[in-house]
Amino acid sequence: MQERMGGCLCGAVRYTLKGEPRSIAVCHCTHCQKQSGGTFSFNLVVKESDYEQKGETKIYVDKGDSGQPVYRHFCGACGSHIFAKISAAPGKIVLKAGSLDSMEGLQPQAEINTEHAVKWLSPVEGAKRFTQNP
Repeated sequence: MQERMGGCLCGAVRYTLKGEPRSIAVCHCTHCQKQSGGTFSFNLVVKESDYEQKGETKIYVDKGDSGQPVYRHFCGACGSHIFAKISAAPGKIVLKAGSLDSMEGLQPQAEINTEHAVKWLSPVEGAKRFTQNP
C-alpha cells in the first residue's frame, strides 16, 4: 500500500491518503466540468477512513444525479477543490486527483458521464466508457 500526499494550491489544506483507490475515473458530467473549470474531472474513489486531512475546507452542497446531496469540499483561501462526499455512496469520498502532490502511476480505469464529453476529446486508452455513472 502506497501512501499519497496532497493538498490545495496555497497549502492551507494538506492530506494523506493511506489506502489504494477503489476506482480511478474521469468524470465528464456538467457539474465536474463547472467545478473544475475544465472539460472533465480526474477522480479517485477512496474509503473515507483512508483519508486524513489537516486544515479546514469549506463545503458547497450540490445535488447529484440521484437527487441526493453531494458535499464538495474546497479550500476557502485559494478555492482548490479537494474532494466530494456523495450521500448516495456512504463511507467513500471522491478525491480530486489534481490535488495530489504526484499523479505518478495513476491510470483512469473508467470514463463516466461520457454523454457530456466534449466531442474533440479522444477516449482514454484502456478505460471503460459509460454514458452515465454506473
